[in-house]
Parts: sequence; C-alpha cells; structure tokens
Amino acid sequence: MNLNLDFAAILERWPAFLDGALLTLQLAFIATVLGTVIGVLGAIGRRSNHPMISRICGIYVEAIRNTPLLVQIFLVYFGLASLGLKFSAFTVAAAALTINVGAYTTEIIRAGFDAIPRGQIEAAEGLALSRAQIYWHVVMWPAIEKVYPALTSQFVLLMLASSVTSQISAEELTAVANYIQSDTYRAFETYILVALVYIVLSLIMRTGFWLLGLVIFPRRRRLGTPL
Repeated sequence: MNLNLDFAAILERWPAFLDGALLTLQLAFIATVLGTVIGVLGAIGRRSNHPMISRICGIYVEAIRNTPLLVQIFLVYFGLASLGLKFSAFTVAAAALTINVGAYTTEIIRAGFDAIPRGQIEAAEGLALSRAQIYWHVVMWPAIEKVYPALTSQFVLLMLASSVTSQISAEELTAVANYIQSDTYRAFETYILVALVYIVLSLIMRTGFWLLGLVIFPRRRRLGTPL
C-alpha cells in the first residue's frame, strides 16, 4: 500500500478556499444573529399565557428539531421556487440555517428562563417594575447569561452544519472543496485541508464568543467564571 500525498495542486487553490471560508462565516453570522432574535421571541412565546401562541411556537420547535437540516434546506429551496420566488443559493441557505438554529435557540433560552428563581421575579414585582423591565433585567438577560455557553456551542455547530448547503450550490467551504477535488482528483488531500480549515473556523468562533461574553457579561469576568 503506497499512500502518496501531494498538496501542491490543492494549495494553489488557496484563494478559492479563502472565499469559501469567508462565505461560511457569513452564513454563520447571519443565522446566529437572526436565530438569536427568533430564539428570544420563541422562548417568550413558549412561556406565553396564551395557549395558541405557546402551541404555535411549540409546533415550530418540534417540527425543526425532528427533521433533518438537509430536508429543511430542500423545503425552503424548492418551496420558494414553486411559489415563483427566485432567490440566490446564499439567501436560501441563510434563511434555512436561521430557521433551524432559531428552533434550537428557542429551547436553550427557554431553559434559561426556567432557571430564573420565581422569588427573584416576585421581588422585582414587589419593587413595582414594569413587565418589560422584569423581562429584560430580571429574566431575559440573566437567563441568556446562564445559557451562553450552550448558545455558543450551538452556533459553532451551526457553522459546521452549513456544509450541507453545498447541496443547493451555495459556494461555501465544502462546495468549494467538492469543485477542487473533482478538478484535481486529489480528494483525500482536499478534505484533509478542509477539515483543518473547519477546525480553525471553529476556534475563531469560540474565541470570538468568549471575548464577546467578557464584554456583555462583565460579572463573569469579575468572578472569573468560564464561558
């Protein structure tokens, strides 16, 4: 058995890999920001006193969490096309990833809400804080701080899962790798390099979230609590 690795032809395509990595990060950033918004609203809806709102949010979460991401991407891609709505593969990929991570974020943030002691909320009510003030200062912000490590892990997993958007020709990292390996016939070398790039992207994201956590949760920095 003779394993002859040759990375020369692969490394010559570094600009294409760089473009694919940047697009992967763009997809992850868009889905993270919009997915967080959906997650907060979904978590509030899941805990709503209105049964219909709570039920709709619950159906959304269960439908997304119990179907494969690739199927969801196809549903968005072909569903919009069947309605005569033509969008780029990047736009569809970002929308599908946002919908997906929004459901998982909803449950993570809802767990954070449930972890807030009832006595803490009653104390805020006793201070005559408005409902909005209670949600922001006493419930939502402390809840997000509690689940921040879980959120960051979910967003990194989202970035890695974006590789399946190559199936609708989104020009992200895995799609670029597919093109290069079919052109150079160096599949093993190509995917070794891609795996290393994904590891670097994961480390970049985790470091970025860690630094963000130090900024938005200064109490953790003072206490030395790891994120």
